[in-house]
Amino acid sequence: MAAISRLPLGMSRGIGWAMGSLLWVINGREAKVTKRNLEICFPEMPEQERLKLAKRSLQETGVMLMETPAVWMRDMAWLRSKVIETEGCELVDEALAKGKGMVLIAPHLGNWEVVGLYAATLGPITSLFEPPKNAEVGAIIQESREKSGATLVPTDRRGVMKLLKAIKAGGISGILPDQVPGDGAGELVEFFGRPAYTMTLLCNLVSKTGCEALVSYAERVPGGFKLVFKKSCPDLYSEDCDKSLRALNRSVEDAITALPEQYQWEYKRYKCFEDGYQDPYTNMS
Repeated sequence: MAAISRLPLGMSRGIGWAMGSLLWVINGREAKVTKRNLEICFPEMPEQERLKLAKRSLQETGVMLMETPAVWMRDMAWLRSKVIETEGCELVDEALAKGKGMVLIAPHLGNWEVVGLYAATLGPITSLFEPPKNAEVGAIIQESREKSGATLVPTDRRGVMKLLKAIKAGGISGILPDQVPGDGAGELVEFFGRPAYTMTLLCNLVSKTGCEALVSYAERVPGGFKLVFKKSCPDLYSEDCDKSLRALNRSVEDAITALPEQYQWEYKRYKCFEDGYQDPYTNMS
């Protein structure tokens, strides 16, 4: 990882693109899940167009894997030099000026690691962190996310309370909203027309604090990244939990639709823990 992090960004992206192309040719789990997710989310898209998007998505995933060691291990001066364009930063300033804190809705779109690092330069940020099984990689990720001043808290009740306290103090929290939460921590809500087990944490944080919620992603562009901040769907602020969750998923959908090839389609978003729910990932080809 250290060696990869020193490669020029264009070179690491080129290697990643080749890796993604190989994933497509092999047609393993990643390719099969990607194709199934795109079938679910874009049923009206012509098949050849879907297959083209699936291949492009795997290539972008390869690029993500190869460019991320530099994002993690290079210094903030390097990262700032690679953020070559921003959109909607004034929305962050406006949200923080209200003093009620802010939640960044950061789906697995573009390079989400860049979002958290850049957001920490705009204001104090606190985020949940569950270390991966590989302790060495976990240490690298933690050091990376803290290098711009972020505070990481555990993914348990104690961590959530610290997250809540930080938002109430006017800070920022980054949440990945499209992960399947643990059993009992979500509800089935439509996502691209099919029920998906969706976390309730984000909507609960907004309801309890009255904070602003913005959607954010780091689009991969030639030479670096474009940081985008957008307003979420207004219904996300509803006291009706179901209505708020639907608005959360619509907010994520809108971001993905703007940049579908850079979304992590190989993730099994539609797996669920409820009895009687049919797993769409069986019998994939």
